[in-house]
Amino acid sequence: MRSVEAFDPTDNLSIVLRLPAEVHLQILSHCLGGLPDEACGLLGGRPESGQIVKCYPTRNAAASARVYTVEPRDHLHADLDAEKSGLEIMGVFHSHTHSDAYPSPTDVAQAPDPAWHYVLVSLRDTHPVLRSFRIVDGRVDEESVVLAAR
Repeated sequence: MRSVEAFDPTDNLSIVLRLPAEVHLQILSHCLGGLPDEACGLLGGRPESGQIVKCYPTRNAAASARVYTVEPRDHLHADLDAEKSGLEIMGVFHSHTHSDAYPSPTDVAQAPDPAWHYVLVSLRDTHPVLRSFRIVDGRVDEESVVLAAR
């Protein structure tokens, strides 16, 4: 995991989420499959390149349409797989079933790592909307999402 000191919000790697198209589809599929509850998961990648390479769908331990908690065992399995694959957990994603793809006050309060990407998927309307954010000391900054073939 990158340390807080290594995170520089002015660094181009810090303001862009590079997301392979297949991971984008996995995120959307998992979020839609979680309805009527919020769905969640973790994102594995290479911090030095800013590239996400793996989606780790997890269970929502809260089993709620309004909040999420990544199932601790799923988190552990994702951590172990990422380490074995030479990756790091670089972010978390979850769906909002009734609101915009923007971090709620609860999301901001629970943001565990300022170097992480916080990906939200709004399922409020007919088409899912995916956005990504950085959350540092309670400040929310949106970042661009770049879809790539891989």
